[in-house]
Amino acid sequence: MAANKNKYKRRWGDRRDGRRVKVSGMQTIMASLWPKRTDCEVYLHDTIDVTEMMKYVERKNAEHPDLKTTFFHCVIAAVAKMVRERPLMNRFVQGRRVYERFDISVAFVAKLAFEDHAEEALLFFVPKDTDTVDNVSQMVVNKVKKVRSRGNQKAGVDDLLDKVAAFPRPIVMLICKIVRWLDFWGKNPAALTEGDPHYATVLLSNLGSIKCPAVYHHLNNYGTNSIMVTIGTIHEEERLMPDGSKQIRKVCDVGATLDERIGDGFYFARSLKLIHYICAHPELLDQPIGENSGFDYH
Repeated sequence: MAANKNKYKRRWGDRRDGRRVKVSGMQTIMASLWPKRTDCEVYLHDTIDVTEMMKYVERKNAEHPDLKTTFFHCVIAAVAKMVRERPLMNRFVQGRRVYERFDISVAFVAKLAFEDHAEEALLFFVPKDTDTVDNVSQMVVNKVKKVRSRGNQKAGVDDLLDKVAAFPRPIVMLICKIVRWLDFWGKNPAALTEGDPHYATVLLSNLGSIKCPAVYHHLNNYGTNSIMVTIGTIHEEERLMPDGSKQIRKVCDVGATLDERIGDGFYFARSLKLIHYICAHPELLDQPIGENSGFDYH
């Protein structure tokens, strides 16, 4: 279970955004032999049956027309629920040490307009254990509306990046060097890390919204993000069902890039199976994120 920063007593070696965890000798050595996250990327591609999820979205919107729920909102809630139930997915490696976050955080990029030169905004939020998909939908809708209502006016991380980028190149290089050094030791000020997708548990990219297939997106050595997921377009595909029949089902391709130092392939595979299970039983999203799914991993 992820550490709760309100109850957890900080110890020597902890960071502001996570507690240091004791791991196996192999993981400890890997963090030193391969200190760069981009050297430890593993890629995963899967096609998930989202037929039941799409039916669920239709029912939700018919019952609550005042609150529009989208497939992407359900994906965010499902991912948060998976991470809550699979705590190793909420770990990261920085400064050659392994940490576990105090909170689950999800980030994604929102286009201000569907145009080639339209600005992008970085959105970041922390779902609570008591949140359901309805809370997630409301939070996402409010954040997107707030960002788009600003037009070309920027705030938060976006505004800070523009200000730093305006300095001469040698100064920008020096600032970046200092920031990376602080990042290594976990001493970056909250103003630089809060709301930055590079510090999110999972960074999502809904490429399906722009009719683009799922791709593999690299991780970054800066920050603490260990999981990058892209979601492709929803399309129909003939599938063999458990009873031996063939049906046309709605499916979605997913591409994920993970830091292999936070877990092993077996753990990642079981976490993916949980996502499949939630998509097949979307009513679980009506339950709080912190409530166990009841999935039988055996």
